[in-house]
Amino acid sequence: MKFKLVTYNIHRAIGLDRRFKPERIIEILKDIDADVVLLQEVDEGAPRSNELNLAKEIAQACHYPHYQLGHNVTLKKGNYGNATLSRFPIITESNIDLTIGNKKCRGAQYTQIQVQKKTKNLTLEVFNLHLGLSAIERQKQAGILFHSKEFKKIQAKTPTIIAGDFNDWRSLLRALFVEGFDFTCATDTSKLWGESALKTFPSFAPRGGLDRVYYKGRIKHLNVNRYQDKTVKIASDHLPVVVEFEV
Repeated sequence: MKFKLVTYNIHRAIGLDRRFKPERIIEILKDIDADVVLLQEVDEGAPRSNELNLAKEIAQACHYPHYQLGHNVTLKKGNYGNATLSRFPIITESNIDLTIGNKKCRGAQYTQIQVQKKTKNLTLEVFNLHLGLSAIERQKQAGILFHSKEFKKIQAKTPTIIAGDFNDWRSLLRALFVEGFDFTCATDTSKLWGESALKTFPSFAPRGGLDRVYYKGRIKHLNVNRYQDKTVKIASDHLPVVVEFEV
């Protein structure tokens, strides 16, 4: 069975014009029409986003029957973090705290998604993360993720996806994921001198491959692209990454 996944840092639905317009994010996601949506920087109850539960608003507007929001940052009023929206049932959800010392709070939302293939139900293990701004911080956060009870219980052949905003400008984590833990990077683009990340930031003139998708197990990567139109260049500071898989 084929399915489509998108990862998108929506910047709290506040665009580069500094306007809070969740309808732009909704329009983009409707057009992408993915089966599984991984969002970062999603507000709940914050004044800057009209105290809305953005995960709920977006899920309902885009007709996703299943959604979960994991809180990473507690504001004076409200919270924000990562959200997973799905057309398939989400059977398990937890939030892995990736905060390092006194650095900004970060996290990885873990969900088990039940995908039906003909008459058989398959489990898809998904980690939706947002890593820190320094290389040492990100290395430590990857270590926390790989030593978490959620990751350690996954069997080698189980379809597993780790995606989100890695903030990994120089691809320093790639070797750990690919060589250390046997993942494949769906957002690599082949170059004559090796592999280069699909560039997604900043949205109006992408120079960095911050938004990435890694996968392993009994899952096949079919296609990857950046979603680009006039709206997406202003709706957030990141571009959405769309990947098609087959399980």
